[in-house]
Amino acid sequence: MPDESPLRERVHAEFVRRFGSQPRWMARAPGRVNLIGDHTDYNDGFVLPMAIDRAVWIALRPSADGWVRVYSLDFGEQAAFDPTALPFERAGEGAESWSEYVRGVAWALKEAGCAVQGWEGVAAGDVPLGAGLSSSAALELAVARAFASIGALKWEPSAMALIAQRAENAWVGVNCGIMDQLISAAGAEGHALLIDCRSLETRAVPMPPGAAVVVLDTATRRGLVTSAYNERRAQCEAAARLFGVPALRDVSAAAFAAREHELDETTRRRARHVITENARTLEAADALARGDVAAVGTLMNASHESLRSDFSVSRPELDAMVELARAERGCFGARMTGAGFGGCAVALVARDAAAEFSAAVSASYEAAVGLRPAVYVCRASQGASLESALG
Repeated sequence: MPDESPLRERVHAEFVRRFGSQPRWMARAPGRVNLIGDHTDYNDGFVLPMAIDRAVWIALRPSADGWVRVYSLDFGEQAAFDPTALPFERAGEGAESWSEYVRGVAWALKEAGCAVQGWEGVAAGDVPLGAGLSSSAALELAVARAFASIGALKWEPSAMALIAQRAENAWVGVNCGIMDQLISAAGAEGHALLIDCRSLETRAVPMPPGAAVVVLDTATRRGLVTSAYNERRAQCEAAARLFGVPALRDVSAAAFAAREHELDETTRRRARHVITENARTLEAADALARGDVAAVGTLMNASHESLRSDFSVSRPELDAMVELARAERGCFGARMTGAGFGGCAVALVARDAAAEFSAAVSASYEAAVGLRPAVYVCRASQGASLESALG
C-alpha cells in the first residue's frame, strides 16, 4: 500500500507543480532513534536502533540530459550536477550543505562501480535537523533509492548502507559509524534492530505492544563535523591500540580491568564507556525480546550516566530532560540518544501513559530550561522503500 502521509503528498504535488507531469517514483527513507548503544558503532560494537515514522521523501523521474536536479522543499533551493563528472576529491571539511549529501552519494555509488544516471526530483523530510535522529542518513538512503530506481541497481540494504556511510565519511567529512545508514536501509516495521557493526548482521527485536518510545527534542543543536565527535573516535582508536586489538569491541571487561591503569584518565573513561555500553546493548536486546521493559529502562538509565560521565557528550539541557522524564509516571527509563552535544533524549514509556507523559515533560522542561521542546511518540517503521508513482 502506498504511504499516503501528508509529507508524501506535499512532495508529490510540488513535483507536479515544478515539472508539469507525474513523477515516476517515490523514494522514502526514515530517520532513526537509538534505544541504546551510542558511540559503539565505530568501535565495531553493538547498537539497538529503530527506524521511526519520520522520513525523507523524494519524488523523481529520469532526466533527459543525464544531470541530477533536485529541489529541496526544506531549504528552498536546487542542486544540479553531472553525476558522471564528479571528482575523486571529497567536498571537504565543513561541507554540510544538504546538497553535498546528494553529491556524496552519487560519488560513493560511482566509486563502488555502480552506473549513476541522472534524475530530477523534489525532496523534503520531517526528520528534525541536527536533533540526533539521523536526518542526514535518511537523506542519503532516499537519494540512494532514487539512483537505484533510475539505474535499475539491485537494492541490497547492507551494501547500500555502506555506500551511504562512505559518502558521509569521505565526501562530507563526518567519521560516523554504520548504524545510522544501516537502520535507515534495513529497519523493520514494529521492531528495533540489533546490529553487529562489524559483521553487519542484524536481528529484529519486536517492540512490546504495551510500551511506547518517546523522543524528547531539547531544542539544542550541534554540528558533527565541528564537534568533538571525531576527537572521541580518535581516543577510542588509541585505546584499542594499547590493547592490541582492531577495535574496543574486542576488549572484555576483565581485560580492560587488568590494563586500564596504562591509559590516561580521559582515554580510560572513553574506553570504559564503549566496553560497558556494548554489554548493556546486548542485554537490552534480550530484555526487549522477552518484553521486560523495566530491565530495558534500567539499562537506558545506566547508558546515560556513562555517556555523561565517561564519554562526556551530554550537556545540561539533555541531563535536565532525562531527569524530568524519569520523574514522570509510566517512564521505565530515559537517556540521551545520538552523538550527543545537543539534540534528543529518548524515553521508554508505558503506552497508556505516553500522551500524559509527553505533555508533562514538555511543560516541566520549558519551565526549567526556558526552551520549548518538541516531543514525538514514535512508531517503529520499515527501512528505505520505493514505490511507483504512476499507479
